Amino acid sequence: MVATRTLAGREIYPIGFGAMNVSHCYQPCLPDEEGGRVLQAALDLGYTHFDTAAVYGLGHNEGLIGQYLSHRRDEIVLTSKCGIVKDPDTGKRGINNRTDLLESSINETLRLLKTDHVDMFYLHRWDKITPIEEVVGAMGRLVEAGKVRTLGLSEVSAETLRKAHATHPIAAVQSEYSLWTRNPEIAVLDACRDIGAAFVAFSPVARQFLTGKLTKVDHFCDDDIRNSMPRFEPEIYAENMKLLPEYQAIAEEVGCTMAQLALAWLLTRGDHVVPIPGTQSLAHLEENFKAAEVTVTKDVAARLDALINEKTVKGGRYNPTVQKQIDTEEFA
Repeated sequence: MVATRTLAGREIYPIGFGAMNVSHCYQPCLPDEEGGRVLQAALDLGYTHFDTAAVYGLGHNEGLIGQYLSHRRDEIVLTSKCGIVKDPDTGKRGINNRTDLLESSINETLRLLKTDHVDMFYLHRWDKITPIEEVVGAMGRLVEAGKVRTLGLSEVSAETLRKAHATHPIAAVQSEYSLWTRNPEIAVLDACRDIGAAFVAFSPVARQFLTGKLTKVDHFCDDDIRNSMPRFEPEIYAENMKLLPEYQAIAEEVGCTMAQLALAWLLTRGDHVVPIPGTQSLAHLEENFKAAEVTVTKDVAARLDALINEKTVKGGRYNPTVQKQIDTEEFA
């Protein structure tokens, strides 16, 4: 039997479902009916944690979850995010932590999700302008109002996390974490453990790299988020692919798929770590779910650590403009 983990004060299956892929960032997006089938299949399989955000499809993602999952709301831990806005006319994305926008943001989120509360409400990005204590204080009032059960932060440093937690308890930090993005290991993983917070790992299979199925990167749609990421530039990606044959051999040795190995490795990083892979595929949905049954020994984990890490992976995870917006520790 798979051991549960804790998020927002509730027990959850150790692997959650990141709903972003259904209608945001990775193009082309699914038609609504197909996206709904994926969401319902995830719930039927036994996923108990669903993660979304206001900016995903400008509310469309939240709306799909509301349409297809709200009738079974009590079965899931439901989390969303605020603080990133996108101009519907220009399409330009921006970070805005103005506290007067928080209540309107949660009200719209609840309307779209067809619920009276979310189990966790994340600050999607800190704008580095509004004091984090001020933002979290305002979010805390949403907890007092009963619209939010717990608070989370996304892509923040350990220092920012501790400042926020001193103002209002922070139940989780969500950041990118996988074998090829190891930044949380600098300080945030330990800080989460110290304050009793979960660490929610997004892009846990490295935006498809660790599945071994993304062999070419010159075919993305114009709006695909990976177009702007240095690691997915053809020449750099080709260098990173040299890591995969040995990685595939380890997966075969363990008796699992490459994607399952990536997720199972994350589960060894601490019992407070919760990966949230996303997918548009029903087959991959089940594959990811069963990763919680895979055993990664200390020896295998050590071999993976030595093979794919911040020194062996080429290219930055974001371009310089986006990287400036991120409040996380970076490797020298």
